[in-house]
Amino acid sequence: MSRLFKRIGDRIAATLLLVLLSPLLAAIALWILVDGGRPVLLEQERVGKNGRRFRMVKFRTMVQNALELARGLTDDPYGVVENDPRITRPGRFLRRTSLDELPQLWNVVLGQMSLVGPRPDLAEQAANYTERDRRRLAVEPGITGWSQVNGREEIGWPERIEQDLWYIEHWSLGLDLRILVRTFMQLGRADERPVEDTMNIERARRTGAEPNER
Repeated sequence: MSRLFKRIGDRIAATLLLVLLSPLLAAIALWILVDGGRPVLLEQERVGKNGRRFRMVKFRTMVQNALELARGLTDDPYGVVENDPRITRPGRFLRRTSLDELPQLWNVVLGQMSLVGPRPDLAEQAANYTERDRRRLAVEPGITGWSQVNGREEIGWPERIEQDLWYIEHWSLGLDLRILVRTFMQLGRADERPVEDTMNIERARRTGAEPNER
């Protein structure tokens, strides 16, 4: 019953937020457009509950030639670096405040995501999951999550998977509320110091993965 309440509550809350925040969403879109042109939104194929793929949307925060600039910056095709030169002026603010994730409210309305849950990985990353890793696909991915309020880009994959699995095993509506409160408390935080994820690097070398905007 709690899970059903979560799914219904997610969609109602996401719909209301899209309506209430529509002026803010329009202002952000205009800012990105004026600063660096199209596209305003970035769509990526991500992996959700039970391995289902979907198109996740977010505001574009990197320059349009981010893939070319990634070479030489980091060997992690899924990561960012400190003071990343690929991040635009609007993008730096949007990432620090997590406003770049607001378009994912539409993914929540569609039932592809939840407000709270493990962050959805790219399809290329999920293709390299171990059996243990795949346990994080037991629930809908979230706009924010336990690992988002406990390290974000400053922790590597092994620690993140442990946090995601802990969240799934200890899930409750109260825990979701706690995560939402901590997410709002972190808005406007200082820039992170991302770690270079060695596990991502090793897996990417085996598969020849290309860099992606996160």
